[in-house]
Amino acid sequence: MAITGLIMVGFLLMHMYGNLKVFLGADAFNHYAHWLKGDILYPLVPSGTFIWIFRVFLLVAIVAHIWSAAVLTGRAHSARSSKYAVTKRLSQTYAARTMRWGGVILAGFLVFHLLQFTAQVVTTGFRAGSEPYDMVIASFSQWWVTLAYLVWVAIVCLHVRHGVWSALTTLGANTSAKARSFLNGLAWVIAIVLFVGFMIMPLAVQFGWVK
Repeated sequence: MAITGLIMVGFLLMHMYGNLKVFLGADAFNHYAHWLKGDILYPLVPSGTFIWIFRVFLLVAIVAHIWSAAVLTGRAHSARSSKYAVTKRLSQTYAARTMRWGGVILAGFLVFHLLQFTAQVVTTGFRAGSEPYDMVIASFSQWWVTLAYLVWVAIVCLHVRHGVWSALTTLGANTSAKARSFLNGLAWVIAIVLFVGFMIMPLAVQFGWVK
């Protein structure tokens, strides 16, 4: 679960960086989007093949992450034969307490996001087959799309903040009070960078800074 989680955090950071190319203009953003689906690793692999290899790899990571969560949850429930006599809530962050439900919500939004920009079945203000830049502008010019995206990104970042800390702890990095403090700070930095990086583009479109 730790390894697949860190793989997805790495993907989010790359995805965020790619989104920022919208500030370079339509040509740069469209070129980047088409490049992702075309010439990566060409001629080592046929044109358009890498994106499918990457999608399968990411899908396997997501399925493995969900499966790991289900297995760990099952182990936690089977480890206790009866309900706790004391139900006092432990000193946990909100993100830690809502990791499971947060993951379910994220999965639902992810499906919507893929249907929106990848499959183009859910067209939020654009026509199927539109250029990537046009899809972004049309979608985030609508306040409800930007608001839904903000909620989703906020949940993602809460999930990431706790997930990064937990993953690195699981992999043995939490070896002292100093290391614990560093890991907690690192998790917060990654979560904040992702939130700002993902939200600056839709907000720029919403307020007319990018047209």
